[in-house]
Amino acid sequence: MAVTSTQAPDRAASDQGSDAPELRLFVMALFFIFGGITSLNDVIIPKLKELFTLNYTQAMLVQFCFFTAYLVIGIPGAQLVKKIGYMRGAVAGLLTMMVGCLLFIPASQNATYGLFLFALFVLASGVVIVQVVANPLISLLGPAKTVHSRLTFAQAFNSLGTTIFPRVGSALILGGLATVTASELSGPALDAYRTAETTMIVRTYTALAIALAVIALAVFLFRNRLKGEHHEQSSPLAGFTLLKRPRFGLGALCIFLYVGAEVAIGSLVVNYLMQSHVLGVSDSEAGKYIMYYWGGAMVGRFIGSYILRIMSPGKILAGVAIGAIALILISANTTGTMSAYSLLAIGLMNSIMFPTIFSLACEQLGDRAADGSGIINIAIFGGAVVPLATGVIADASGSLAIALALPALCYAVIVGFGLYAARHPASQG
Repeated sequence: MAVTSTQAPDRAASDQGSDAPELRLFVMALFFIFGGITSLNDVIIPKLKELFTLNYTQAMLVQFCFFTAYLVIGIPGAQLVKKIGYMRGAVAGLLTMMVGCLLFIPASQNATYGLFLFALFVLASGVVIVQVVANPLISLLGPAKTVHSRLTFAQAFNSLGTTIFPRVGSALILGGLATVTASELSGPALDAYRTAETTMIVRTYTALAIALAVIALAVFLFRNRLKGEHHEQSSPLAGFTLLKRPRFGLGALCIFLYVGAEVAIGSLVVNYLMQSHVLGVSDSEAGKYIMYYWGGAMVGRFIGSYILRIMSPGKILAGVAIGAIALILISANTTGTMSAYSLLAIGLMNSIMFPTIFSLACEQLGDRAADGSGIINIAIFGGAVVPLATGVIADASGSLAIALALPALCYAVIVGFGLYAARHPASQG
């Protein structure tokens, strides 16, 4: 998933000249990095759930704290980027991510769930700032007529990160489980167990912190390469008036629901596959399957970047949302590999949703595009709300299959928006 800043694309694309290929590579790298780090939450959730003997509601606080950063940091982050520029803004975001990774060290040493949540919030704050930089640059570096396709193609690199990181993270973080569980221990023995079992989490995020520091240094060295950058000054709250427009208001709602549904399903994949009537595998083995969920989104985005050039984006959006609902129904009402792979295949349906919803919602906003993109920042807060609500339903019903009804409802609203956008030109909405 990705987000725009409060900067509307200007004519700087024509000023980039020979720098454009390098800048495109830089932006693709940013999509890869923040996508991969965000997807590691799907690996950490089952680990922390076991270590701290959490129910699903408590475990989903990982996603709640992570995506709350979009609500809290979204608009301030955009204002920061407008003040210091895209490249320096990227450096600020990468360094904030580095600090968040390093905060996993004291969280592990104190074996405190709350400290892990705080570390994730700081890490997410950096991710938000980096995302504030990424999409406007994609819009800048090319013609307006191919923005649907270009955003979808860039999102494919986001999905590449979400495919690779969980595979590696699963092997590192979930691969060395002890012969006992936290539920069997208490007192000092429990504290010692939690500290020992979080060692690989610390090592993984420490390595990420070092990598982020190196990347931040490289970006800082190229901080003056972007030419013709211009930022329109406006009130941070100006975008809220756009919610009165049906097209934009529905689009912002669908961003909220889409991110929520995507994150909720991704967060439950490991525990869902571990169930005896699905695959009945260990959490480390189930963690390896996350790559298929996010990998489907990657494949779909590469394909979608072409299809969106020749077919109605609204109709395609409605079609894939219907596909997601069908796959949820199949998974919830079957067992074994059918149940498992139909859930994982939802990633393919998710593929083009975010960039298509975003571009449909923001079409022809003109000089209000800067205001509208700020609201999209906030709408990603759905990644905090929907997963937590899904966890509450899972705990109340005792069934992950029943809990999937909430993401299905989210996709149903997206179907409606896709059909609305197909029937109503942007000039009318």
